[in-house]
Amino acid sequence: MSEERKEEIARLCEENNVRFIRLQFCDINGTIKNLCLPVSQLNKVMNNEIMLDGSSIKGFRSIETSDMYFFPDLNTFTILPWCERNGENVARIICDIHNADGTPFEGCPRCNLKRMIARAEKLGYKMNVGPEAEFFIFELDENGKATTIPHDKAGYYDASPTDMAEDIRRDITRTLEAMNFEIEASHHEVSDGQHEIDFKYADALTTADNIITFKYAVKSIANEYGVHATFMPKPIYGINGSGMHCNISLFKDGQNTFFAPDENFQLSKDALYSIGGVLKHVKAFTAVTNPIVNSYKRIVPGFEAPVYLAWSLANRSALIRVPAKRGVATRIELRSPDPSCNPYLALASILGAILDGIENKIEPPKPVEENIYEMTPKELKKANIDSLPGTLFEAVELLKRDEVIKDALGEHILNEFITTKHIEWDRYRTYVTQWELDSYLNAY
Repeated sequence: MSEERKEEIARLCEENNVRFIRLQFCDINGTIKNLCLPVSQLNKVMNNEIMLDGSSIKGFRSIETSDMYFFPDLNTFTILPWCERNGENVARIICDIHNADGTPFEGCPRCNLKRMIARAEKLGYKMNVGPEAEFFIFELDENGKATTIPHDKAGYYDASPTDMAEDIRRDITRTLEAMNFEIEASHHEVSDGQHEIDFKYADALTTADNIITFKYAVKSIANEYGVHATFMPKPIYGINGSGMHCNISLFKDGQNTFFAPDENFQLSKDALYSIGGVLKHVKAFTAVTNPIVNSYKRIVPGFEAPVYLAWSLANRSALIRVPAKRGVATRIELRSPDPSCNPYLALASILGAILDGIENKIEPPKPVEENIYEMTPKELKKANIDSLPGTLFEAVELLKRDEVIKDALGEHILNEFITTKHIEWDRYRTYVTQWELDSYLNAY
């Protein structure tokens, strides 16, 4: 990193009375971790001299090889607006994690995404992604713990006073704009207490950083209002869950390679091969883009969730949709991911599938413009429309058999991820739920 950037950060800290620096990174589950240091340690931070114990982080190192270093990406320096107290500020820097010898740690999700980005760059491609992360806002109980009582009873695009979270979304938007986000829209979603705030697309690494920052900001601002924001995919039975649609495009030499004005649908071979690659590998990378047991309570028929492996030009019942805009805005919308995912691993997996589609010229099937939700099992079979895995266990088993997605994750992350998911599945399958008690306790 240039000395000019280091000097700029030092100046910003002084001008804004920054007293603490938070070094942020993600574990394998996408959970934000951080080390907080007084600003007096800034020079050590910027010279990569700060260490951490990797054996204490999910999916990182064993205790005998636990010494690791923070390598901050100084481009991610930003002041956290909600942390201001008595004129004193807190800043954060997102970090890569490196081994004791200074090499990138193969288990660092951010380093792994950078590895996949470098692979795409060798072929001349840059992947841009625009996410649409939905979330719920719930009331707290008298002890300050989260409930599943929605903050309001509003619906899609409703306004106040029915939509009781307009002030919360406005403050989230202002906060994110102060952190250099370009916010495109915010609105109430379909379900009670459900919301969406959309920000502008960016390259894959910046987008993954932005998703992490977005979730952090949303939960922090909600907490200031005395409510709880959650990105859990399906917190309430019987209503729509929260997704994170990803709008994806590839650029080469500054041009959108998905746009081909003289081709069918005005889509290039790169676009079609990308769709083909995603459809080929989506069942395997679903374990990564939909990584928790609860994810599979969302991707079921009947709640506008994309269950079926098909693509379309406008049909929102398909897994992949190509929105109407063309030119520089030409993109594919992958509708299956949910916001519980680790965005670094999710985007690395999606990029791996796209590159395989392009390199091996994987042709997609014909687009499906019928409402797939209304098709019978016989009609689905006749149309050769498959579906996503129905459980986390099934998804992990499919991941274990897909060499392309395994390679996109790397051996260390793959092994740690599978181990973590096996433990999660075993805890779930052996737990006695309230539904079982209600259904069986008196009946048997």
